[in-house]
Amino acid sequence: MLFCIVGIDKPDSLDLRMANRDNHLKHWADTGAVKLGGPFTSDDGERLEGSMLVIDVADRATAQKLADEDPYVKAGLFGTRELRAWKWLLKE
Repeated sequence: MLFCIVGIDKPDSLDLRMANRDNHLKHWADTGAVKLGGPFTSDDGERLEGSMLVIDVADRATAQKLADEDPYVKAGLFGTRELRAWKWLLKE
């Protein structure tokens, strides 16, 4: 089952993001669940402002557990965070 995880960074949190980035990437790579993902940026691409992941897991409980274990979450990076079931309809 696919889930989309969206986290929007707290203001002025780039240092916090960068301090936890390697562990965040390792966490998600180790799960083997990520279908696609990456950071949100400002329109000019200069600032990192959040994260979006689509993961493929058995159920919501598993998605929630993985999301809660994200080093970005544990570090308090996100001001808001959302987990939604998602259907991949349009593809390239």
